[in-house]
Amino acid sequence: MPLLQVKNLCTYFKKDAGALSKLFGRGTKIVRAVDGISFNIEERETFGLVGESGCGKTTVGNSVLRLVEPTSGKIFFEGKDLLNMGDKELHKFRLKAQLISQNARSSLNPRMNVGEILSEPFEIHKVTNYEDEIEEKVCNLLKIVGLSPDDANKYPHEFSGGEARRITVARALALHPKLVVADEPTSGLDVSITAQVINLMLEMQNKFGLAYLWISHNLHIIKHISDKIAVMYLGKIVEMGSRENIFQNPLHPYTQALFSSVPDVMSKKKEKIILEGEVPSPINPPTGCRFSPRCWQVNPLCKSKEPKLIEIENCHWVACHRCKT
Repeated sequence: MPLLQVKNLCTYFKKDAGALSKLFGRGTKIVRAVDGISFNIEERETFGLVGESGCGKTTVGNSVLRLVEPTSGKIFFEGKDLLNMGDKELHKFRLKAQLISQNARSSLNPRMNVGEILSEPFEIHKVTNYEDEIEEKVCNLLKIVGLSPDDANKYPHEFSGGEARRITVARALALHPKLVVADEPTSGLDVSITAQVINLMLEMQNKFGLAYLWISHNLHIIKHISDKIAVMYLGKIVEMGSRENIFQNPLHPYTQALFSSVPDVMSKKKEKIILEGEVPSPINPPTGCRFSPRCWQVNPLCKSKEPKLIEIENCHWVACHRCKT
């Protein structure tokens, strides 16, 4: 049984149409941020989620952790229906699933020192009531992520970007979770610090048996760390499979265009594909295939019928009318 199962997940948001639109009788609009996606994550596995900004990657991560409430669909964690959990069950779930947010510094309370920040998970979940034991756990966490126990007395603004990221990793690992949603965990870091953070997270995965939902637009990182990969476009998964299948044989036109923008991530050198037009709005997505307005291989069927995500070969799914089993 997979650690995490996501089935036909939809997360929509209501958007106020604005004063001018209301004047002309136009009401609330619906943003289809995530619109019917399915995937599984196994224990100790890294599942990479890639796509352009605004495609719905972060909303997927937040929905999986129920930081935002999905509109419909199913999410199972260790076989239990996450969307039907009450407050007590959800509280227990938080012990096993954690988030590393995109902006490390803004996710750290500037009024609390690092010791207080790292103590919070133990206090909230009542892991222990002994201050000495909590202090020992905080010191161990700081050592694990390569910081000094003396750093517990410092405040977030006293750390570099890379050090702040290490603190967020330490906080996510505090309760020994089984799943970590890592949302652009190396965003804003230079190359050397990025490498340090990635190596640290891979080391923690091997040590604690973590599974990662790794959200990123950096294809180099995704290729390096992922076991399986899903490519998103406008709220949909258009291609999904093993790292080898996705990078050695990308089949969806959007995946090909995305990868061609960074040629050295491909196993074969390919000519750069320039996409024309803008990404459509998730408020009013195109009929049929959502990529059809920008696709250079579009046909009439693409504009009228939405392609299903089907398994083309072992561990390789594609949503494209051109691809057949």
